[in-house]
Amino acid sequence: MSQNNTAWTGFKGNLWKSEINIRDFIQNNYTPYSGDESFLEGPTKATDTLWKEVSALQKEERRKGGVLDMETKVVSSLTSYKAGYISDKTKGLEQIVGLQTDKPLKRAFMPYGGIKMAEEALTTYGYKPDPELHKVFTEYTKTHNDGVFDVYTPEILKCRHNKIITGLPDTYGRGRIVGDYRRIALYGIDYLIQEKEKDFSNCGSSSLTEEDIRLREEIQMQIKALKEMKIMAKEYGFDISLPANNAKEAIQWTYFGYLAAIKTQNGAAMSVGRISTFIDIYIERDLKNKVITEKEAQELIDHLVMKFRMVKFARIPSYNQLFSGDPVWATLEVAGMGDDGRNMVTKNDFRFLHTLENMGPAPEPNLTILWSTRLPEGFKKYASLISVKTSSIQYENDDLMRPIWGDDYSICCCVSATQTGKSMQFFGARANLAKCLLYAINGGKDEITHEQVGPNYEPITSEYLNYDEVLAKYDKMMDWLASVYVNALNIIHYMHDKYYYEAAEMALIDTNCKRTFATGIAGFSHVADSLSAIKYAKVKAIRDKDGVTTDFKIEGDFPKYGNDDDRVDGIAINLLKTFIAKIKKFHTYRNSEPTTSILTITSNVVYGKATGTLPDGRVQGKPLSPGANPSYGAEQNGLLASLNSVAKVPYEYALDGISNTQTINTGALGHTDNERKTNLAQVLDGYFSQGAHHLNVNVFGKEKLIDAMNHPEKEEYANFTIRVSGYAVKFIDLTREQQEDVLARTCHDHL
Repeated sequence: MSQNNTAWTGFKGNLWKSEINIRDFIQNNYTPYSGDESFLEGPTKATDTLWKEVSALQKEERRKGGVLDMETKVVSSLTSYKAGYISDKTKGLEQIVGLQTDKPLKRAFMPYGGIKMAEEALTTYGYKPDPELHKVFTEYTKTHNDGVFDVYTPEILKCRHNKIITGLPDTYGRGRIVGDYRRIALYGIDYLIQEKEKDFSNCGSSSLTEEDIRLREEIQMQIKALKEMKIMAKEYGFDISLPANNAKEAIQWTYFGYLAAIKTQNGAAMSVGRISTFIDIYIERDLKNKVITEKEAQELIDHLVMKFRMVKFARIPSYNQLFSGDPVWATLEVAGMGDDGRNMVTKNDFRFLHTLENMGPAPEPNLTILWSTRLPEGFKKYASLISVKTSSIQYENDDLMRPIWGDDYSICCCVSATQTGKSMQFFGARANLAKCLLYAINGGKDEITHEQVGPNYEPITSEYLNYDEVLAKYDKMMDWLASVYVNALNIIHYMHDKYYYEAAEMALIDTNCKRTFATGIAGFSHVADSLSAIKYAKVKAIRDKDGVTTDFKIEGDFPKYGNDDDRVDGIAINLLKTFIAKIKKFHTYRNSEPTTSILTITSNVVYGKATGTLPDGRVQGKPLSPGANPSYGAEQNGLLASLNSVAKVPYEYALDGISNTQTINTGALGHTDNERKTNLAQVLDGYFSQGAHHLNVNVFGKEKLIDAMNHPEKEEYANFTIRVSGYAVKFIDLTREQQEDVLARTCHDHL
């Protein structure tokens, strides 16, 4: 691209001008900010007016049972809708435009993941599927879901049915692919097409392999998507062929990229990525040139965030049970450090957090702070204050992730990192390692259905469980589970690429990108505590008439994970190390790099229903502890001891993330906001300096949760947001069962 481009006037650096290199552009042009929040501006009249409109629509959506409107006749695509606005009377107020469909909060029809699921989403809320579309997607067009279930093995189906492998993205879009939406703003679509055409020309030798042929087809799909993005933007009166000329265009162009993603995919996580510092460069240039004021800069960010808060997908009941609260995981990161030692905090990071004050708390976008002990104190304290006020922020350890992912990574779902524009992730749901432990004890029989699901190994028949015997059998059972699990995921991702390829997102990622293969663990703390009970106490097996162990009697005490006790914390670490080593033994699709996570979202309730009584004392059907959190009631020594236990879990064994969610009584942090923000910032510094990965922070007492649960009609609870395992939700949008699960979690009243 010509280096004389007027859109780049005033921007420094050369490498980013000769190749697609957003990181180089940022490092050469961003302005670190070490001050406090005193420069921030409140909402404009336009913001207040628009947010009032959106809030009214959200209230009506809730009144109608969770869905305001659904499409029945139009298959969603980049070009299937004319321009849409919040309302006709306010469209002139929208600084950033673009809706998923033609109306706000109207959910699109997306059948390529599976026609049955798309139709079930409609009928669940009283809408009638279009018979012509049904015919097209059953008789003429194959979907991702059809492909998966055509080739699943009987063994995989049995594991899926008995829920030892669960939450698989075979009935919904896999998500977790973050397009580098910034590329549109910096380079314009025409240059991106030109570069993809070069990649196409250079793809494959004279002897084309299967991989070459597939990639050549995918590049053509990406080019088509880029061309259609231009058509989509033109509906709103914008030409995104060329780079953005100012901050407003930079934000709008970036949002059009994200809009392209959510018009064509309904993945479980549709993250925004690391856009804050990039946008700040344009805002700083405009402020310096007196093109905009600070008030107008904040308005642009408020209106962008408003659009992220409006993203909606049509979901089926089983999905809603797994991922309660209608989440999108539109994860957006701020802060972090640069490889050169400069902090990457900008004024724009403050602006994004300030949206939680200007428009109130909200689950989306999933605001994530990339924390470093070296971040400016002013930003640390402001972020902590917003956590105290809204419970809408999560924190991840930049000092831990940056050496692995570089200083331009994004969070592609709740807690998982990918290099922005350089890598993508195959999402992998969960293996229930707590259930696997029961299979080891029962010789592969399911403790609830009594079906022979795992290998027909010899069960344990002794009255009291022997630690060495249990461990040896558990090791063999995990070998089997890892094999079936990877096979299932290989099938899913093969079929997703074939029938539901993410062309719009992949068009904004390097053609030859790195791929990670995510897996996940459920029941982590329960396995650690169960093995600890068997080792340090006496655990008696209680068997039913069929000889299946369905209950346990614990005699004596045992160390519990979450109390900073190396005896049991060491068991937890060894479990993680063992499981990921087993996953890595198997071939993973497209030679992706296997990773794992300790993360259960709100699915811990569903997983718990399918899991029998465990040797740690947790009874059948009760929720599993979320993510890497200690078991309910296990934490006896306060917040810091609990954090210390989780901090010991090595990130190198769980590069997909280690989720930890903590609730702190407001009074435990101090008596004033100043005390609370200072104390919380110190807690975060201490936690992350130990090498911990992630922390969700809730600051409220249980009394508020109980009142919200019993009186959801109160206006103060309309947007009451809480952090769960890896994401945030409006508390009143959770099911009663999920609310009771949140209530059962430890609320720390002292540090």
